Amino acid sequence: MPITIDRESKQRVKLVTDINFFGNRYKTSNGIYTFPAPTLETIDKHLYFLLKHSTIKEFDKQYNMRPDYLSFDEYGTVTLAFLLMYVNGVFSIELFNLDRVYIPSMAAIVEIVKDKFSVQNPNDLTEVNW
Repeated sequence: MPITIDRESKQRVKLVTDINFFGNRYKTSNGIYTFPAPTLETIDKHLYFLLKHSTIKEFDKQYNMRPDYLSFDEYGTVTLAFLLMYVNGVFSIELFNLDRVYIPSMAAIVEIVKDKFSVQNPNDLTEVNW
């Protein structure tokens, strides 16, 4: 059965890594949203671990400027596109045109995700000072 946008969006709602899921997950009882740890910090902290547990593949030109397609083909979800860009040293989608690409293993990704959540009780927050 082919994957459609509708089916993928229904699957993504259940994923911990889906940005839309973060909103409801981190909304506190007093109406303030908390963001326990930026994912970029987690990736940066474990960058060498991810590189060590990666396979190197020849870059297929069908993924030119489409890290979301590569993420979907490798992991079954588009939510890890930012991780593929960062691990490969690409900081703009227009530059996602490589000779070879590092693909971290899903086991390594799951391992670093364990380190990203804060232990602060979000219901204790009363205001946000910008």
